[in-house]
Amino acid sequence: MALLLALACGLSVANIYFAQPLLDAMAQDLGIAPAAIGMVVTFTQIGYAFGLILIVPLGDLWDRSATGLVIVGTASHAAVLLAGLTLVGVLAVVVQILVAFAATLATPDGRGRAIGTVTSGGVGGILLARFASGALADIGGWRTVYLVSAGLMLAMAVLLLRVLPRGPYAAMAGSSYLSLLRSTAALFVEEPILRERALFAFLIFADLNVFWTSIVLPLSAPPFVLSHTTIGLLGVAGFAGALGARNAGRLADLGWAQRTTGLSLMLMLAAWGAIACLHVSLWFVVAGVIMLDLGLQAVHVTSQSLIVAARPDAASRLVGGYMVFYSIGSAAGGIAATLVYAMMGWSGVCMLGSGISAAALLVWVINASRMQEAAGCALTPSPPR
Repeated sequence: MALLLALACGLSVANIYFAQPLLDAMAQDLGIAPAAIGMVVTFTQIGYAFGLILIVPLGDLWDRSATGLVIVGTASHAAVLLAGLTLVGVLAVVVQILVAFAATLATPDGRGRAIGTVTSGGVGGILLARFASGALADIGGWRTVYLVSAGLMLAMAVLLLRVLPRGPYAAMAGSSYLSLLRSTAALFVEEPILRERALFAFLIFADLNVFWTSIVLPLSAPPFVLSHTTIGLLGVAGFAGALGARNAGRLADLGWAQRTTGLSLMLMLAAWGAIACLHVSLWFVVAGVIMLDLGLQAVHVTSQSLIVAARPDAASRLVGGYMVFYSIGSAAGGIAATLVYAMMGWSGVCMLGSGISAAALLVWVINASRMQEAAGCALTPSPPR
């Protein structure tokens, strides 16, 4: 069941990332300026944010299988570019519903591993989406990508309809929709770990989208002039992130979540040193992609494991609230990357990405020091006065 949920996540989340290797083709076809083409990514992420806020929390109110099937069955319909991609973003939140569903089915000591397994499918979908969209676009144009994906989504809907089990009792069954949304917002006040990890989500996914939104621009231009298929192969190089997702879940189950977060953020910062060597050798970029995706997915899975462990009864609301910041960060990174590239070129993009990585690492250092101080106060009582 975990593998099936991972496959469903991979096919669903791919819809958000199909556009990234195709930005130059979309810009030429629709007459969009290169500096503004990042809006394609931004509109998709805006739609995803709305879906996270309005749809994902329903997993704590209704049976998750019914909600997931409705979303999967309609996830890839696009009539016009921006409106269609916004709709794709709204409905692609089935990924987070399935992650929360897997977390509630798992035992407490295996929750991180379950989240890691299902998330690894999403990682694979993100990375292979870039290769698949590039290959299909070279064969039949960028519009073919979305038509093929629509067929795959319908097939997955039929499969899930037959085999998806009913979830456990919904924590807020019988509550109103508005009460559900209010309780989601209240979780940010009640759970400090959710606030901390939401900030990490904003920073690391902004960092990732700075790279993936802008990399197509130099690689499709002289002196490289690479095809969409070749550019999409960079996503395959980052498939190590899927392995990192599963292992990070195991480490979280063992109580090593904070250490894993710190080491992973250091890896993401180091990745930009390699990525900056684009004009020296593409192999440096390949190494940087592996480091960037591996570090990000380790932080991402660790974060979801920690927030769900804090309140297992609110898994859907926690994951949905956390992922809103993922979506906002992704949208901000996408639009910032193309603007910076237009003004400062690839060196400016690398400075932007490394700056975001450094900011995320600084947040971790501050939080880690606070935790150590709190632990020290707890272990060493004040002397009597």
